[in-house]
Amino acid sequence: MKILFFSAKPYDKQFFDVYNRPHGFEIEYLETHLGPHIANAVDGQEAVCVFVNDKVNAEVIAILAEKGVKVIALRCAGFNNVDLEAARMHGIRVCRVPEYSPEAVAEHTVAMLLTLVRKTHKAYNRVREQNFSLNGLLGFNLHGKTIGVVGTGKIGGAFCRIMKGFGCKVLAYDLYPNHELQQAGIEYQPLEEVLRSADVISLHCPLNPATHYLINESTLTMMKPGVTLINTSRGGLINTAHAIEALKSKHLANLAIDVYEQEEKLFFKDLSESIIEDDTIQRLMSFPNVLVTAHQAFFTEEALTEIAKVTLQNIDRLLHGQEPEQAGAVLI
Repeated sequence: MKILFFSAKPYDKQFFDVYNRPHGFEIEYLETHLGPHIANAVDGQEAVCVFVNDKVNAEVIAILAEKGVKVIALRCAGFNNVDLEAARMHGIRVCRVPEYSPEAVAEHTVAMLLTLVRKTHKAYNRVREQNFSLNGLLGFNLHGKTIGVVGTGKIGGAFCRIMKGFGCKVLAYDLYPNHELQQAGIEYQPLEEVLRSADVISLHCPLNPATHYLINESTLTMMKPGVTLINTSRGGLINTAHAIEALKSKHLANLAIDVYEQEEKLFFKDLSESIIEDDTIQRLMSFPNVLVTAHQAFFTEEALTEIAKVTLQNIDRLLHGQEPEQAGAVLI
């Protein structure tokens, strides 16, 4: 049986080749992202494996169905880039990796937060230039601060527990409160109250029509002046233009993003010798109080191991008429 990978990088091949040995799939890796321009590259594969920025819309799915594809496997948790109804109409099964390493993303969120509030990235560069001055490096304690967490699934829950360990007061918003987190001292509040009360706000919710541009001019205005905002979930949760205005007015004191709403044109590529035409990301990166990483929160050995193992298991079981073992792995 054959699988065609899209948006494949050397590290994908490294991990998937190892964990494919028990399955024996014939795998072909393409570095290009999946979209209407390349969907016809499918040639005899029964499954395609896609990532966060692949466009699996109705047009693409119709081509995949015509080519005989039976399974679309996401090697990630989010699935906002897949037209599930179109896949259902064409009888294509869709699966994902709902839980690969919540701690990986939660820990990266904390790393970004600490970097911003203690300015360690600036200190690192300064010391390498033999500048040992502390001027301009003043930060603030996280201990005793109020942390607002929007979305308390596996990743948001892991982040809540870490921040509780820092001695923070943690307020959370989720449509479905987690009773274990409540017992651990996490206080659930309406979204508006979380936004108004928090010194730091971290986004851990999925991207869907209800959460698209969750952070906009209106919700930014609700926040405390001097708030720090972090997004390691999906770029479309933040209206970037509105965030830039909040940064310019200094209402938003710090912004850390591992995701960006137009990231498919930028992330996972080496553009160091290119002229980036995206003026919005260039404007963002010009702020001294903005930290951008290129969708690397998931990028640990543990997470990539789990992604490879679960993705291949999902494909194997679906192609053999069985259901995947991990809860939430099957979308349709």
